[in-house]
Amino acid sequence: MKLGLASPLKHETPKEWAVKMKAIGCGCVVFPVDYMAGDVVISSYAEAAEQEDLVIAEVGAWCNPLSPDGNVRREARIRCVQQLKLADRIGALCCVNIAGSAGNRWDGAYRENFSETQWKKTVRSIQDIIDEARPERTYYTLEPMPWMIPAGPEQYLQLLEEVNRDRFAVHMDLANWITNPDKYFNNREFMEQCFAVLGDKIKSCHIKDVSLREEFTFQLKETACGDGMLDLKHYIRLAEHISPDMPFIIEHLKGDEEYLDSLAYVKKLLSP
Repeated sequence: MKLGLASPLKHETPKEWAVKMKAIGCGCVVFPVDYMAGDVVISSYAEAAEQEDLVIAEVGAWCNPLSPDGNVRREARIRCVQQLKLADRIGALCCVNIAGSAGNRWDGAYRENFSETQWKKTVRSIQDIIDEARPERTYYTLEPMPWMIPAGPEQYLQLLEEVNRDRFAVHMDLANWITNPDKYFNNREFMEQCFAVLGDKIKSCHIKDVSLREEFTFQLKETACGDGMLDLKHYIRLAEHISPDMPFIIEHLKGDEEYLDSLAYVKKLLSP
């Protein structure tokens, strides 16, 4: 596996960014600029990653192509297409987004997120984005979320089949699918189910942890790696059966120090 950080850490130049990532033990990176950065900046970061032998695991789209607001929806569609084109240009393993929500919050929880209408919109949205961008080297992927489709590995597989595009694949965020006590306490078995169902469709993974709050009702908290219940070593080993170079991106931490601490924890977890 190859470890990476969602944060680019503090840096002044593309070269410094890549050298720093390599020096701290990263084997992969999240591309730190978007399609609006301009050709010179984009090329500089891509070349710096290549020179340090860093795999560009992900280009993030992070917007709502299903927004009920027409203007927001159109802008999101443009962003998805352009970010997917960017990912293809620089040879990233995938461009990742969420399906999109049925409400004003781009990643929000709404009952309508699980409607048949939203399912059909999701299928068409993914098809349209891929058909317009026409990627040849990368994949458009969705990050699982707790409160929107795809709600589990079987539903993700169904989505893959209905979208029916070679360049649609899977981004795995196991923690986001831990949504009930069974998945929480039996997370090893749930991990095995996810990888058995989705297999080599998985192109990149996020890694973080989940802990159960003591307050009622059932409440979960996302945590840094090692501060929760998930068997992260098992998670990584399952992914390595799919690809020995599977990227794992550490995310949602505050400041460089927290990222470096979490990186050190995962590296120690995997040491003989």
